[in-house]
Order: sequence, then structure tokens, then C-alpha cells
Amino acid sequence: MQVIERLRNTKKTLFSFEILPPLKGKSIQSIYDGIDPLLEFDPAFVNVTYHREEFIYKKREKGYLEKIAIKKRPGTVGICAAIKNKYNIEAVPHLICGGFTREETENALIDLNFLGIDNVLALRGDPIKTEPHFIPENGGNKYAVDLVRQIVDLNQGKYIDENIENATPTNFSIGVAGYPEKHFESPNMQADIRRLKEKIDAGAHYVVTQLFFDNKKFFAFVKACRDAGIDVPIIPGIKPIESLRHITFLPKFFNIDLPSELTDQLEQCTSNEETREVGTKWAIQQSKELVEFGVPCIHYYTMGKSKTVRRIAQAVFKK
Repeated sequence: MQVIERLRNTKKTLFSFEILPPLKGKSIQSIYDGIDPLLEFDPAFVNVTYHREEFIYKKREKGYLEKIAIKKRPGTVGICAAIKNKYNIEAVPHLICGGFTREETENALIDLNFLGIDNVLALRGDPIKTEPHFIPENGGNKYAVDLVRQIVDLNQGKYIDENIENATPTNFSIGVAGYPEKHFESPNMQADIRRLKEKIDAGAHYVVTQLFFDNKKFFAFVKACRDAGIDVPIIPGIKPIESLRHITFLPKFFNIDLPSELTDQLEQCTSNEETREVGTKWAIQQSKELVEFGVPCIHYYTMGKSKTVRRIAQAVFKK
């Protein structure tokens, strides 16, 4: 079933979450171990992230350096197929612009279609670590809206090769990202909302937001979207703070703010255990308020660890 169908037909707030592929060489069992504790909450879908290649340099003879591309977390498509086969839950692979030509993107979508995976999250993606800014692949999509348009074309049976006759259309439900505190590259929130509307106008079906810790910012974001004519479901993304490192890492990496009330509590913590307790209670409070607001679904960023999210779900979604 398409994710958008679940979102449109629900009368209650649904539960979903995101996982990371395991590091290369690790078993898929770690994925199952992260999903199993969350099954009782009837997840509407599971997002699986995609991780771009990284580059390392190896010394060769005469002092030459060889640039080698490596992927530390491969397996996104295989994991999606495994999840759907094992649990009969909709798996949503992240599909990015970076590192793909349009031809490679089309072939990836064809593979997903053959596997019965009918949902994708269309993202531009981040630059690789050696790039000062995002650089699209030659012949690739530059922005997420371009990727959305390519998927929509395929849904209409329009392939890159215009000579294909009687082409079978795909049937992808398309999610895109939204930023309650704006994307760090956008000059202001108004410009960011315009970019989001372009993706919706191009054919995206729903929005999943970047993580945030201040519900007021999410409510303001939803209002701004509605005022701009964005009428698709908007799913809030929640990430519980679980360690002392998160206190400084999350604001820096995701370009977000922590509410003063939360930081006042976190500054009193002297261990990861105390920090996790504060973070969990905050996420429960956030989630309950979002349910009361009437969001169609709450999406949790688990980072492959389900213990804390399970505790939150028990407090929010337990029947």
C-alpha cells in the first residue's frame, strides 16, 4: 500500500520510524533487532536511509595517491525488500540526487518497482565530505524537485528513452523533506517554503520534517505551508536526545535550536543516563502535544536504536 493512502485514510495519528543500514560487513539481523521491539505499535512505514560514497586516498608506488570510493553503509534497497518480505510493512527507501545520473536513477526506480516497493523519499542529499557544497553528478538531478519530476514522469510511463513504446507506468508514492527551522542553505523561511511548494506542485504526495524540539516552530511551519497552498500531509520528525554528545552535536549538525526549557534541564545532566531520561520525557511530551494537534503520523529517527523510541511509543501509542 502507498504511504499516502495510509495517511489520507487514517483517523488517528500513525507511528513510523527511520533506520540506518548496518555498517558494511554486519548482518541484517541488527535491522531486525531494531524493528522487532516496535512492531506492536503497528508502524505505518519504515524509512531506510541511503548513504553516499566516501573517498579515501591510498599511497601507491613512487608516492602517488589513488582516490578510492567506498560505501560504509550499503544495502538500502535490499533492506527495504527484506523488511517488506519479512514483516509486510511498507519500506520507504531514501532516493537522492548526489552520485546518480538520471539514467542510474531511472534504473534504480525500475528495480524498486520490480521488487514491489511503491514508496520513495526524494531528497537532494548532502555533499560528500570532500565537497565544499553539493555538486550534482554529470547528467544527474540538481535539486530534489528535479528528482520528484523524474519519478512523476515514470509514474506516467515517461522514460528517458522516448522511443520506448507501450511503457508501463510505475506507481510510486513520493515523500519529500521539510524544515520547520528552514534548510541551512535557504536565505530565509519564506524562500524555503517556496522551494517546498515547488516539490509539492511537481507531484510529491507528503512531507516528512527534519527533527525539531520546539513544537511551536512545527505549528508555525504547518501554518506557513497551508498559507502557501501546500495541502498535503505533513509528518513531524522526532529524535530523542540520548547522550551528552547530542546536546551540542544535534544543533550543530542539523542547524536547529533547543528550547531554553529543555537546555535548562540538560545542563543539569552529568551522565548519558540522565540525559537520556530528560530527552525521553521531552520527546513523550512533544509527541502527545503533536497527537493532540492532529498530525497524521509521527516519524521517529531511531538511528538503529529502538529502546528509547519503544519507551516513547508505549507512552503515546499504546492502546
